[in-house]
Amino acid sequence: MKIIQKYFLALIPPDPIISKSHEIKEEIRKKFGLKYALKSPPHITLKMPFSYNEAKEDQLTDRLSEFLVNQKSFSVGISGIGTFGQRVIFQGIRTNPELLELQKNLKSFCKRELLLVDELSDRNYHPHLTLAFKDLKPSKFDGVLELVKDLQFDAEFKVDRMAILKKNEGKWQIQKELFFGING
Repeated sequence: MKIIQKYFLALIPPDPIISKSHEIKEEIRKKFGLKYALKSPPHITLKMPFSYNEAKEDQLTDRLSEFLVNQKSFSVGISGIGTFGQRVIFQGIRTNPELLELQKNLKSFCKRELLLVDELSDRNYHPHLTLAFKDLKPSKFDGVLELVKDLQFDAEFKVDRMAILKKNEGKWQIQKELFFGING
């Protein structure tokens, strides 16, 4: 039986970065009642959510592992707070040619080899760690922005893997981590 599920591809920072970012999301929930950003672990999206046949999940994993065989690790820096209008507040990612190249190559691979749709946000890539969106209303925007500016932190981490996240009961969970430079 064909069961279509939702997936997306992302970089997940290690601890203590993931914990610090999650704590900021929790503070936003406590002070402003916003919880949509808590439906996924802190992450840098590489490929926007897509629908895929759950029965072919192993094939998806294998194909993406093959794609990553020649990928070298690199560092990513987190710095500052940014916004997309008054609808999204995020932690900024320092400009990084390796990250941009990985996303560009992955986007092409997904379109060509996995027949996935090339989303507008895949084409206008702006890496970030989302802190608040969807349930962020204009009336709460300035207060949330002020809070996250007080809680922001700078960090750097080594990227040596990509995560496949899967939607399960309304939350995104890490389904599988695929390491760079390893086949299988």
